[in-house]
Amino acid sequence: MGTVHLPVMPAEVVRFLGCRPGGVYVDCTLGGGGHALEMLKASSPDGRVIGLDVDEDALEEARRLLEPFGARVIILRENYRDVKAVLERLGVGEVDGMVLDVGVSSYQLERAERGFSFMHDSRLDMRMDRRIKTSAYDLVNGLPAEELERIFRTYGEERRAGTIAKAIVRSREKGPVETTGQLARIVLMSLPPRYRHGKIHPATRVFQALRIAVNNELENLEAGLRQGVCCLRPGGRMVVISFHSLEDRIVKNTFREMSSGCICPRDVPRCVCGRHPLVRILTKKVVVPGRDEVESNPRARSAKLRAVERVVH
Repeated sequence: MGTVHLPVMPAEVVRFLGCRPGGVYVDCTLGGGGHALEMLKASSPDGRVIGLDVDEDALEEARRLLEPFGARVIILRENYRDVKAVLERLGVGEVDGMVLDVGVSSYQLERAERGFSFMHDSRLDMRMDRRIKTSAYDLVNGLPAEELERIFRTYGEERRAGTIAKAIVRSREKGPVETTGQLARIVLMSLPPRYRHGKIHPATRVFQALRIAVNNELENLEAGLRQGVCCLRPGGRMVVISFHSLEDRIVKNTFREMSSGCICPRDVPRCVCGRHPLVRILTKKVVVPGRDEVESNPRARSAKLRAVERVVH
């Protein structure tokens, strides 16, 4: 693809997974294969990795990178929300570890034709899996202002969501909003001049929100977390890297819920709920990349890593 794509916190991923020879691991968001490569090296000579992704461009790159490992790696075009069914189909029971590096990839942002970024003026798209029918173009040009406002506010945490949504609707009365550059300009010009210059481009949160909505990212994340934990053997581990507060909140809250035991009221003399913890949290404090990594890989600057271990009842 012409660009070197660095995995985020690869050493930390391998350390928290506890990769070992003979282990079976799942890279739920294979991307270009960077994390899978480190997992295969750390589990040498006979550890195996099952790599899942929905983006055919990323899978093509991963296949080239991981080809030397032969039968030790299986690569499938699947959504990690379905990880349990995928493993059952492969005849794989419980696995030793699982990693999720969630959100948009550098592949998608850097390839103009994918329509993810306003850094490249191209047709609005934002589909990670191009087999799905609804794109960002469809949402921007088809949804009423109220629904666009909800998406921008909920998924982008955009304070001026209503103003931006109304500006989009007014603009498309003259013709469809077709490109990323066109949408970015509409957002920019909908705001008072004092809000048009800041640390991030004013359209950043709108683009994030549309991408999340197109790909059902938050729903997929919660489903993948719950299914994934159920696929871990006792002592198996899950590592999740997220890049913004919405994702991290889901990971944190889901792991906290799964690590809780009895939920009976305190005045009940003995447990009647029968609830047991599913996991033990390994990262009491969220793990972030070091300064050296951020300098060499700017994509890592907002990354947060959390990890859990499946417990034995």
